[in-house]
Amino acid sequence: MKFHILAVGNKMPDWIKKGYAEYSQRMPKEAEIQLVEIKPEKRVGKKTEQLLQAESERIRIALPLGCHIVVLDESGKQTATVRLAELMTNWMESGRDVTFIIGGADGLHQDIKQIAHEKLALSAMTLPHGLARVLLAEQLYRAFSITRNHPYHRA
Repeated sequence: MKFHILAVGNKMPDWIKKGYAEYSQRMPKEAEIQLVEIKPEKRVGKKTEQLLQAESERIRIALPLGCHIVVLDESGKQTATVRLAELMTNWMESGRDVTFIIGGADGLHQDIKQIAHEKLALSAMTLPHGLARVLLAEQLYRAFSITRNHPYHRA
């Protein structure tokens, strides 16, 4: 199984790239994380709805077929890491890849939120979208460690 992260935004600072790489590289082959950066729409002369629509079209093109879709959104359900590990176990048993979608500076278009099988929030606080990919990669590694009784996660 693979975990795909579709993240609106490119040209991330080095600390974001390094933080993401640190945790994604720790994942074993059977739970690999693959990041796809979605080019954000240029803001010049466009309304937010137009920006989000253009980005949603790029997201749809990048979506792997037949995957379980999880949108990360501040209005999504907050969950503990142990619960994420339980979800991960269920996802792995289903045999489907899982795709997490992280919006850009303006969030995600409603159409993308509606196709999601689940909506999760990484925090009640607003996070920079670059930091969200680092935090997600770390939490996926931590959740996987829990499923394997690895000592990385200490309750």
